[in-house]
Amino acid sequence: MTSRTNKAGFPSRFVFACLQLLRFGWLELVSCLFPAFLFAGLAISKYVDLPIARYDALLIYCVVLTFLFWAVRLETWREVAVIFGFHLIGLGLELFKVQIGSWQYPGDAVTKFAGVPLFAGFMYAAVGSYICQAWRRFDLRVSGYRPLLTTLLAALIYANFFTHHWLPDLRIPIAVGLLIVLRRTWVFFTVGVRRYRMPLALAFALIGFFLWIAENFGTFLDAWNYPDQVNVWHLVHPAKFGAWSLLVSMSYVLVASVKSLEGRLYHRGTPATVATSQATTITSADLDAAEIDTVDGDTAEIAPQHGDANQSR
Repeated sequence: MTSRTNKAGFPSRFVFACLQLLRFGWLELVSCLFPAFLFAGLAISKYVDLPIARYDALLIYCVVLTFLFWAVRLETWREVAVIFGFHLIGLGLELFKVQIGSWQYPGDAVTKFAGVPLFAGFMYAAVGSYICQAWRRFDLRVSGYRPLLTTLLAALIYANFFTHHWLPDLRIPIAVGLLIVLRRTWVFFTVGVRRYRMPLALAFALIGFFLWIAENFGTFLDAWNYPDQVNVWHLVHPAKFGAWSLLVSMSYVLVASVKSLEGRLYHRGTPATVATSQATTITSADLDAAEIDTVDGDTAEIAPQHGDANQSR
């Protein structure tokens, strides 16, 4: 198979774009290893008879999976701690939502408390694992991040999931506020030899959309059910897409809070991957070390801090 190249020896724009899309898809795939294994466990436990209750088996499976990811160095202990934070936050939300009847978990289990199986927190932890994995594999850098305001809005988003059952639903005003705060916040990422950027708010929306798709698979596999899915499964309401996009912002804040300390509390002397007024900044020496390549006349930056960003570590 041959491809047309220009005078500089690079593939044509179309071929290069296709290759980049494949690279991007592969990096996304390997970043989703924990969610993929989780869904595999959901599928197997639904169709295979188990010697213990399904939710009990899933809890054991997820705990072993988390330890395995740490043991083979797919995740660091800091990332495991962040993911555990996702688990606790998600479990708190699940306990409340099940009690008021927003959704339910069919089946009994020893590890089921107040109608919620303890494994449920791992579904939120899977989101945390994806963010940590993608941050490393795409060599993410975030500029223009406003930690105080973003964290405040993320806390309001979480609180609104509880309070909107009694008070006015403020998700739209909060979402508008989030867009305003993030209007100058960009996320930079590497695919192959090219460096790209996108608005952080757009990244939240894209992740939220795929989480909505994942939610449809989860309810189809009877991990949980909404009231109108108890008898016959059907598509989760599209409005949940917006809810997931907002929830991602809270997930991001947990990871960014750790990443913003990079260069001060750990990995001393290296630039923080989240640029804030308190974080270590990229110096001129770092910029001089960056390798600049040109592809079809476009400038592409290779991130200098960690070498080949698309290699797993």
